[in-house]
Amino acid sequence: MQLRIPPIVIFLFTACCMYVLEALLPVGYFDFFGRHYLMAALLLLALILGLAALGQFFRTGTTIDPRKPDRTQVLETKGVYSFSRNPMYLALLLVLLAWGLWLGNAFNTLLAAGFVSVMNKIQIIPEEKVLAQKFGKNYAQYCIKVRRWF
Repeated sequence: MQLRIPPIVIFLFTACCMYVLEALLPVGYFDFFGRHYLMAALLLLALILGLAALGQFFRTGTTIDPRKPDRTQVLETKGVYSFSRNPMYLALLLVLLAWGLWLGNAFNTLLAAGFVSVMNKIQIIPEEKVLAQKFGKNYAQYCIKVRRWF
């Protein structure tokens, strides 16, 4: 699999688009009691998910480079991988949602949804094909049990 755009670049591009949208769109502003608490909770959850997922990869010695899923040594199915097949990408999505809350424009949720769509198409589906070839029936069973995002 040859990935042309690293996921972090897609994440940063989406975050920048969210900022521009908030700055230029005259409608869509929202505020509610607890918005900052929700934002903090999303960031904390993103931090926990991301660090736990990275920690599992480091412990098993498998690659964290999303451009080279063929270098994966172990099929992770425990810990955070028991409820999300992509907890690192889920952590990035949670950061985007928190960023959208900080900016306070409801239309930013559309950009976060766009991030999910783009990640599915150009990153996750090609990764899944490689993992299915590498791990066969074990990966197919894992996909049945665990959802792609959450």
